[in-house]
Amino acid sequence: MARLSVTESWQFWALLSAIFAALTAIFAKIGVENVNSDLATFIRTIVVIVIMAGIVTYTGAWKAPVEISGKTWIFLVLSGCGTGLSWFAYFRALKIGNASQVAPIDKLSVVFVAIFAALFLGERMSLINWTGVALIGIGAVLVAVQV
Repeated sequence: MARLSVTESWQFWALLSAIFAALTAIFAKIGVENVNSDLATFIRTIVVIVIMAGIVTYTGAWKAPVEISGKTWIFLVLSGCGTGLSWFAYFRALKIGNASQVAPIDKLSVVFVAIFAALFLGERMSLINWTGVALIGIGAVLVAVQV
């Protein structure tokens, strides 16, 4: 059996995502300090578009829009709407609150993903997995509580 390289592992990319998300919270909190949160979100979005256009160009992944199925378009547009609204809310929260409190509540998305994946995608998790999800939820709330 051939071994996968580190970069072919979902765990590698998930960990990298978590590290970049953490840096995003810190950089965004500093960046939103003296600007409207909606404008900050817009600037961030432009940067994301430029980076992703570069990556798609570099990897040669461009496709003609007609080559992409209608179902794919619908769900990518819905996902984009979710991302935009999430960023809108996240930047508003960062403008008002502490990054160390906003980020954990934002990570309650892990709990919601588990629930939605079970309900809408039919994904099944064991009792130990659900216990972990519950602990993530409890941990996020405990980190965010001001005492």
